[in-house]
Amino acid sequence: MNIEQLRDYCLSLPETTEDFPFDDVTLVFKVCGKMFALTTIDEHPLSMNLKCDPELAIELREKYECVTAGYHMNKRLWNTIVLNGEMKESEVTQWIDHSYDEVVKKLPKADRERLQNKTGRMK
Repeated sequence: MNIEQLRDYCLSLPETTEDFPFDDVTLVFKVCGKMFALTTIDEHPLSMNLKCDPELAIELREKYECVTAGYHMNKRLWNTIVLNGEMKESEVTQWIDHSYDEVVKKLPKADRERLQNKTGRMK
């Protein structure tokens, strides 16, 4: 997965926005103003931080060499995934969806219900 594919996939999720709140190279994806993914656009290989259920975060770190505790993030809730080909693209998109869902679960009820109706998930 390259930066264009990553960006296109993240922006395909309902009500996702993107911005550069930290600097000119750290691209952040948010849903309802809450961050669910970030990447540095000039890294090779590309890596991204994704929010994750704490128990699942540990399982992923044990299963994949390319997954580590979130760089500059809460290590319990965030993983960094290096997109070096170890994970299939379908697995990466699955974890992006999971991160998005983890953030949506914590949103106010009205936002949660609106997004659940758009995605058909998290019910």
